[in-house]
Amino acid sequence: MFGLSLEHLLILLVAGLFILGPERLPESAQWLAQTMRRVRDYASGAQEQLRAELGPEFQDLRKPLRDLQALREFNPRTVVNRYLLDDTLTTERTMTATPAGGGQVSASTATAAVRPLEPGERAPVDPDAT
Repeated sequence: MFGLSLEHLLILLVAGLFILGPERLPESAQWLAQTMRRVRDYASGAQEQLRAELGPEFQDLRKPLRDLQALREFNPRTVVNRYLLDDTLTTERTMTATPAGGGQVSASTATAAVRPLEPGERAPVDPDAT
């Protein structure tokens, strides 16, 4: 519910048992359950009221909030690793390279150009890049 594991719940139960005692612990648990239920009802009621007052604009409001949520989950390390280590991106970069004739490289030419070197074969050198 709150991201608590079974061990954490057990520790809270034992602490509650020591603090409240065995007589008041069931009453306190019942009170806590009722309070949580009320809070949940208030939250859903507020959401329904917002939805009723805003009408179709409520959905327009939700899209930017989803976009912000996606930004919170953005991990730059994953993006950099994917960009640097993904083989499909290196193939795409090779396909966008321009040959000496000035035309665009096709997908079949790019896959033929990207091949492992034979033993004793020297790697091609680009004099403009060095």
